[in-house]
Amino acid sequence: MNAPLVPHASDSAIGAAQPTSTADGRLSISPFFDPRTGTITYVVADMVERQAALIDPVLDFDMKSGRTSTAQAERVLAHLAAHELQVQWILETHAHADHLSSAHWLQERVGGRIGIGEHITQVQAVFRKLYHLERGFLPDGRQFDHLFKDDEVFRIGGLEMRALLVPGHTPADIAFEIGDAIFIGDTLFMPDVGTARCDFPGGDAATLYRSIRRLLDRPPATRLFMCHDYPPDGREPAWETTVAEQRARNLHVHDGVDEAAFVELRTRRDATLDVPVLILPAIQVNIRAGQLPPPEDDGVSYLKIPLNVIGQRKG
Repeated sequence: MNAPLVPHASDSAIGAAQPTSTADGRLSISPFFDPRTGTITYVVADMVERQAALIDPVLDFDMKSGRTSTAQAERVLAHLAAHELQVQWILETHAHADHLSSAHWLQERVGGRIGIGEHITQVQAVFRKLYHLERGFLPDGRQFDHLFKDDEVFRIGGLEMRALLVPGHTPADIAFEIGDAIFIGDTLFMPDVGTARCDFPGGDAATLYRSIRRLLDRPPATRLFMCHDYPPDGREPAWETTVAEQRARNLHVHDGVDEAAFVELRTRRDATLDVPVLILPAIQVNIRAGQLPPPEDDGVSYLKIPLNVIGQRKG
């Protein structure tokens, strides 16, 4: 069993940790941690054929000034160049509410096809209405290059990867399995943090429980890679665990917690949570595969903030 990859403070500061590889050295997984949003971007590569996929890339966004920047994405570009990797895929595990995606910016520079789960159309339909988006925005997934179906198999170089639909946090969540590793998006966090919330539009705690059990039915040594870490005080950020560790120690869904108990716990907890800080700017970019809204007649792109529409804290 591989030990969890926990970065030193210097690693967090520069946004990257050392890659982990399979015994034959062919599959390489390189994590890039963004301390501002708690997001981990991954470069997953076939080191024989020098082909790669990028998973959940981050676009820096300053809420106070409304400015975007690309420091996190540029670290990924530097890694690709240093290892002479070509990008085949840019993969999103869902339409994130806690960071903006740099998928489009990266695609313009390194190519690759942007992919997400096929149920992104449900999320687009909800948020098209919420934001009262322009007529040209159609909620049919066309903003992405590929919409994955459940159990769909594709390749990174000579390596096989499988898409696993894992709804519950949102209807569109998807995980990506390659070898003994699964990139699980927001289904689970590290064991001492628990599981994703289910109170976003289309979210459902019972559905998330079944998705989590699908992942935890994998062999005990299967490595699970988180999309986020929000570590408790005193713990450094971490993002790799195993099926065995999650089943033994996950705060919300360890072995012995049945569906009814999980739904009660998750529903009660979600009622106390604040709205994520970046949800309103993030989702209107992320349902466009990382593209900013089309510029208006002054050449400027604008993000919309609907007033008095989304939730109030209930607890």
